[in-house]
Order: sequence, then structure tokens, then C-alpha cells
Amino acid sequence: MSWKAEGYSSVSPYLIVQDAERALAFMEAVFDARRIQVIPREGGGTMHAEAWIDDTVVMLGEAPGGGAADASDINVHVYVPDAVATFDRARAAGGTVVQEPGRGPDGDMRGGISDGNGTTWWISTHG
Repeated sequence: MSWKAEGYSSVSPYLIVQDAERALAFMEAVFDARRIQVIPREGGGTMHAEAWIDDTVVMLGEAPGGGAADASDINVHVYVPDAVATFDRARAAGGTVVQEPGRGPDGDMRGGISDGNGTTWWISTHG
């Protein structure tokens, strides 16, 4: 028996959000995420959820009580084949532009967009 779940990497981002369904729908619309599991919280809401984005599992749960003060501001960097096309999908999915896509000093094409749920996604294509 392995010390980690089959197919999982050693590190997975874990997001504490206000609305897990909204976060999952955003990840599906923008990154073609695939849900692995959603575990409801007794009394309503989501205790834990997981979704694949390419080769990475993103874990998330709702802040107890669902209050904005309990959710944290999160930044997640995601490499994709076409940063501009993915950024456009994020905008169409209701994201708020933090930084328009542009070439950074490292040569990567990158833009930042907030999902309105406390997470800013930095969408990037290397080189």
C-alpha cells in the first residue's frame, strides 16, 4: 500500500472557499476540470471536494458557516497550452480580470483572473 493515493502528486492545493459548487463549476468551465468527489457537510454545504485539472488534484472545502471572513484569498498558478484562450474562457465564465494576459520578464504569457470566490487564477503558457 502506497503512502499516497493512486495517481495523486505529493502536494495538492487546498482552497477554502465560500461556495464549493461555484468554485467547481468555474474550474470545469475554464480548465476542463473533472470532479473526483464531493462530500457534503452535515447540515448543508460542502465539507470536502476534489477535482482533476490536467495532472493535478485540487482539493477544496467551504469555510464553516460560509462567511467571507472565513474564506482565504488564494492564488493558484496553472500552466496551460494556450494562456490567452484559457483566459478568455475564464472571463466568459464570469471571472474578474486582475491582470490582462501579457508576456512577463520570464518570457511566459500570463494573466490573472479572480473567480469571485476568493481565488485568483494565474493562467500561464511557458515561453
